[in-house]
Amino acid sequence: MNIAVIGSGGREHAICAKILESKKVKKIYCFPGNAGTNLIATNVEIKVDEFEKIKDFVIDNKIDLLVVGPEKPLVDGIVDFFQKQNIKIFGPEKIASQLEGSKIFTKKLCEKYKIPTAKFGIFEKSKQAELFLKTSKFPLVVKADGLAAGKGVYICENIKSAEIATEEIFNGKFCKAENILIEEFLVGEEMSYFVVSDGTTFKKFQTAQDHKRVLENDKGKNTGGMGAYSPSRLISKDLDEKIINKIIKPTIKGLNELGAKFKGFLYAGLMIVKNEPYLIEYNVRMGDPECQPILMRMDSDLFEYLVGSVEGTLENTSLISWKNKSAVCIVLASKGYPESYPKGEEIFGLGNAFDDAYIFHAGTKELDKKIITNGGRVLGVTALGDTLEAAIKHAYDVTEKISWENKYLRTDIGKKGLSHL
Repeated sequence: MNIAVIGSGGREHAICAKILESKKVKKIYCFPGNAGTNLIATNVEIKVDEFEKIKDFVIDNKIDLLVVGPEKPLVDGIVDFFQKQNIKIFGPEKIASQLEGSKIFTKKLCEKYKIPTAKFGIFEKSKQAELFLKTSKFPLVVKADGLAAGKGVYICENIKSAEIATEEIFNGKFCKAENILIEEFLVGEEMSYFVVSDGTTFKKFQTAQDHKRVLENDKGKNTGGMGAYSPSRLISKDLDEKIINKIIKPTIKGLNELGAKFKGFLYAGLMIVKNEPYLIEYNVRMGDPECQPILMRMDSDLFEYLVGSVEGTLENTSLISWKNKSAVCIVLASKGYPESYPKGEEIFGLGNAFDDAYIFHAGTKELDKKIITNGGRVLGVTALGDTLEAAIKHAYDVTEKISWENKYLRTDIGKKGLSHL
């Protein structure tokens, strides 16, 4: 079969690499891809929001299945568009994608179906928010209601920082937000929990721990993610059952009652407080960088579950098999990210061969037979290990072999996980 993956990040490179392992897959295209996907698939210079151009290419090249990586085209209705053309596509429809597209939509769903989450307030105007803040206890979390590439969340220690956050959100710093969400600050540990669903049933995928802040010890500004490891050290049989019964099942049921069958990857961003799960946010696709270590650990054929999701036949698929290993992804970024950063710097060391490690490309492109930086998050160095400690060491050893002028990375990815051993 011919497959096309939509997106250009490390997540899409990882998806392409995993799908390529399937005996059922003949050829992979990537819209628009990056320098890494170009090594294993055929990049097509069509942007993710150019639905008509993608459609024409899909028809002309007899592509059997589209797989959507990033959130924006999902929220914009790409699945609905291709379903009307009778073209198979993996991912949730526009209404179900509101789980990520609108934090307020998700909070109201939680309220209706008694899904545990932080207490919250919704505000349409900055004056309303400022009045509320004057009578609030801190710290608080202030969020933009819309897609913000993981950056529209502020943890505010005092009223001054909260007022700045409110002003920046309403001024459209990260996205066009007409509303903001102010919620209580939960004290616990974060965990990423993934399932793949066909709208009726679902298969448990895996857990991971993301590192969103740009600086060590979870300081500094929020980013799209500076690294991740899988599995999360927090997960247990008891906690797993709570997540499924209190969060995942009520969500899928609630969406069904709204007439929105959820098909695709459902990613629950959780806060674990005294072994109780609270939903922080939903994403309607694989995480980036969580996708990279999770797929490195996957033994089963990913393609089988993508097709099962699209065709509504997941109940007929086998349990997903996983390597009994840990995996760690360390993001190599350009200095200055998530603010302004340089581009166009040549990357050295990519030709090295590494056992049990893979260098997933994100913000890269090829120019004059050289691989150069082309984004804030540039590479995701991902490694396996028999233990989390071994995977961390292996991944950092590989990062030392790769260089460019303004390379930046956190040096504490996975450190929290070691404290649970």
